[in-house]
Amino acid sequence: MDLGIQGKNALVCAASKGLGRGCAEALAEAGVNLTICARTEKDIVDTANEIRSKYKVSVESVACDITTSEGREAALKTSGPVDILINNAGGPPPGQFRDWTREDWIKAVDANMLTAIELIKSTVDEMISRKFGRIINITSAAVKSPISILGLSNGARMGLTGFCAGIARDTVRDGVTINGLLPGPFETDRLLGNLKVRAEAAGVSEEEMYKTAAAENPAGRFGNSEEFGKTCAFLCSAHAGFINGQNILMDGGAFRSSL
Repeated sequence: MDLGIQGKNALVCAASKGLGRGCAEALAEAGVNLTICARTEKDIVDTANEIRSKYKVSVESVACDITTSEGREAALKTSGPVDILINNAGGPPPGQFRDWTREDWIKAVDANMLTAIELIKSTVDEMISRKFGRIINITSAAVKSPISILGLSNGARMGLTGFCAGIARDTVRDGVTINGLLPGPFETDRLLGNLKVRAEAAGVSEEEMYKTAAAENPAGRFGNSEEFGKTCAFLCSAHAGFINGQNILMDGGAFRSSL
């Protein structure tokens, strides 16, 4: 399917690996020119070179911390006009709410709520003026099914979700959609790290814990970055203009609900 976005310009955050890279590759395959950013310079430069070589699109890389004002300024200066914005940032660490300080909360809200809002604020009016825009917030399945030890993430990401639910109804008339993409258990460095901790605590091998955890999902496996990226690319396509203000769960059916 031709997604109808060839030649558009996208800014993809945290794109050197994992789900962010999956989104960047799927957009590049659709002919979208990219600006990608991540904290580690070597990783983001290598990723840019690989995507540029494979898909023959323009790919600019920015090594920055997108959760800071300096990082956002650097990314936006490099990207120029943005037609597609993929907000993505690593989640805060797990823990117990009784241990979290105000500083912990502020850090989580800055990274997983306010960073995305600032990037939206910096790009949405130009999208409106061009009568086309796609904003995807990569959040978490915990938005729909909260996990107690991920309270920092639950709170910050729900704040972003609520904010976007409001403004999405204002922007769509001008061709700008805003949606959330909510990953469940995807095979990322974060998931593998968590499984390693679980394996050590249970006294089993990492391979055994991997197989057990994958089997617990109704799909019998973990998701992969390629399928996540292609879903993201479709939501960014010319065919998805009537999908707006939604939070689309990708978890293999783990969240049990009729609605």
